[in-house]
This record gives sequence, structure tokens and C-alpha cells, in this order.
Amino acid sequence: MAVVGGSIAGSAFAGAAARLGAERVVVLERSPGRLEDRGLGICTHNDRFAELVDAGHLAPDTRRHRLTVRSWVTREPAGHGDGPHGRGRLLWAQPFPFHSHHWAVLWQALRESAPAAVEYRLGSTVTAVGNASDDGDGGGAWTEQADGTRTPYDLVIGADGYRSVVRAAVCPQALPEYAGYVCWRGSFDSALLAELPGGAGVWPEEECITVCYRGGQVVIYRIPGLTPGTTQVNWVFYAPTPDWLRLDGPTAIAAGALSDEQLEGLRQFAERRLPPYWAGVVALTPRERTLLQPVYDLATPHRTAGRLLIGGDAATIVRPHNTSGAVKALQDAHAFEQAGRRLGGGSWAPLLAAYDRERTAAGLELVNLGRTLGRAQVTGAPDWSAMDEPAMTAWWREQLSGSGGFGGHALGRTG
Repeated sequence: MAVVGGSIAGSAFAGAAARLGAERVVVLERSPGRLEDRGLGICTHNDRFAELVDAGHLAPDTRRHRLTVRSWVTREPAGHGDGPHGRGRLLWAQPFPFHSHHWAVLWQALRESAPAAVEYRLGSTVTAVGNASDDGDGGGAWTEQADGTRTPYDLVIGADGYRSVVRAAVCPQALPEYAGYVCWRGSFDSALLAELPGGAGVWPEEECITVCYRGGQVVIYRIPGLTPGTTQVNWVFYAPTPDWLRLDGPTAIAAGALSDEQLEGLRQFAERRLPPYWAGVVALTPRERTLLQPVYDLATPHRTAGRLLIGGDAATIVRPHNTSGAVKALQDAHAFEQAGRRLGGGSWAPLLAAYDRERTAAGLELVNLGRTLGRAQVTGAPDWSAMDEPAMTAWWREQLSGSGGFGGHALGRTG
């Protein structure tokens, strides 16, 4: 089997394929170097993490940071102050049973646990894929490299993210849709918090912060550092589309590539919209750790075509509000592996059909929830000055009514 893309989804699928008994699994990753420099934070719900450990996809000692409460705060009107240490007015202290992760630390754990049958090929750019026969089930599939070389496989799995080459072959009509706003992202060593008035002590280690303002919000939490025993600050800043941004599909402006003017615009915007302490957190972030990602949605109508399969962000792009991105990718791989175990050997068709049924339905539900959360928290947010804890609780319940998907669905749940 070939897995196109070697990040979290690709590593998870490679491990699942090897455990199913594949003689050889080749992971084709276009990045020429290792991926440890991807310093973004991600979260997993405690229950979802435990399920993935029990299922063998994550080690129980996977390094993570414990979160217990999500404090929703907002800036007070001019002349009313911003509370103790400039943290803003507390709207709601929401129970938040999550672990946070450093993307690279979680990826490294998956990479190191890869079975011996998995071979990683870095700097390998796949430009096209296809089925070897018209019916798709009799002759396997192929990948094509930039130099035109084609290689046959029994199955090709696309875990190649937003701009998936494999998705273009599986369902070319499915294209990411811009949500109408962006997220700025940043991270830095927690030791820098000492430079803020009040230092790190005014922000408890287990607290996730959501700062609300009209037209956006900022979510801030700590994650494990690359070195054991250290932590980093991670933030995601949902904001209107900057006037200077020219959208060219689902892409990002990489860390370190933002200009002085663009960074200064972000810092000034944070000073106007956020309580002083949290504006200071954004301002502490160095250029090389600040990036911009336009927010997109994508729900594919199907995930397989012949001997081609897609998973992770190649199959479903979900807004970050769901707090389910890593879980979604790991559950995709789990569903593939479980379908293989239930159905055993023989034709590929029943295995791929079972995976398609379960994960296409779950993916669509996650996308719809992300859109609901985006409207409620960003594009159609309430007047935060009028909100208090009872109003916030009712507002949150309305968003999640009937979904069950915040933080990801329970493992094994079918459409």
C-alpha cells in the first residue's frame, strides 16, 4: 500500500495498514525534512484520548498537557476597566476535560510507533494517482512522481491534506469553501510570560482562555514543549479577512513569512479588541512562530473510488472550533483498520465500502457542527456585553443540540 502524506493522518493510516498485515507500506511525504518544526497546538477530549489508547493508536504515556476549565472572557467597554491583571470580564467558567498536544510531539509518537513494515520516503512529491483498471477493483492503483515515474500498488491512501492530489482523483467535484474569516496562529515558550504585568501566575496552567469580541475570538492554552518538562503558549485568533490577503485556495502564510507591516497590524488589532493581558500574549509571539490560515470547510460526498481512499483533511476539512482535528484523523484510520478486521481477506470492495459509509457520514456531521460553531462564535456572535453565565450556558447548548461531536464523536460511532 502507498500512503500519500506523512503527517498525523498519514502516520495513523500507515500503522493501521501494517497492523492489518500489509507486506509493505510506503509513506510518500513531500517535505524533504522531518516535521518537528510544525509547532501548532491541538487538543483531544479526555474520553476520545482514552478510546484511542485502548484501541492501540496512541501510547498511554503520549506527552500532553492537562486542561480542566475553559474561561470565556471579554473586554469591558471603555472606562469600565478590564478586571484583575487585565484579563477581562469572566463570562463563563466552562468545564473543559481535554488534553493539549504539541503537533510535532504527537506526530513523533505516531512516527516512532510505526511497525517495521512501514517505510517513510521524505521529499517524495506525488503529482497524480489513479486506478489501474476501469472497474477499480481488479488491478490496484498507481502513484505518479514529479519526474513522471509511475509505481503500482494494491491500494493508495490519500492523507495529503487540504490540497489533496488523491481527493482530486476520488471526487474532483469536492472543493474547499472559504468560511469568510481567517485564523492567525502563534506559539512561544511559556517562560516569556514573565515579561507581562503579573507574569505567568495570573493564568493557571490548566486554564484554556477564550477571549470574545464582536467579529471574532482568540483561544489560548498551553501545550507541551518539544523538550520534556517545558511548556509553550499556543493561540488561535479568529478575525476578519485582512484587506491585503489574496486568497489562492486553501493555503496559509507560513510562520516567518509575514511582513513587519502585517505583524504590526495584527498586534494593533489585538490591542483594540482584547483585554491587555491577552493582547500582550499575542504581542510576545516572535515572527518565526506566527502564521495565518484562512478558514475553510470541506465535506466529500464519498471517500473511495476503486482502489483509492482518502482520510484526514484530504477527506474532511473541519473548522478548528470543533476541537476535533487530530481525533478525526485517528478515527478515520481506526475505521479503516476495523473494517479490515471485520471483513478479513478477499475483495477490497467490502472493506472500502464499510469505511466509506461510516466516515463520510461522521465527517459531514463534523463539518456542519463547525459551521454552526463558526456562526455562533464569529460571524453571528452575540453581544458579549449582555452575556452572563446562564446566557452562555444556554447559548452553548443550542449550538451542540443533536450533534454530539464537540471534541469528536465517540470511537466506533457510525452515521
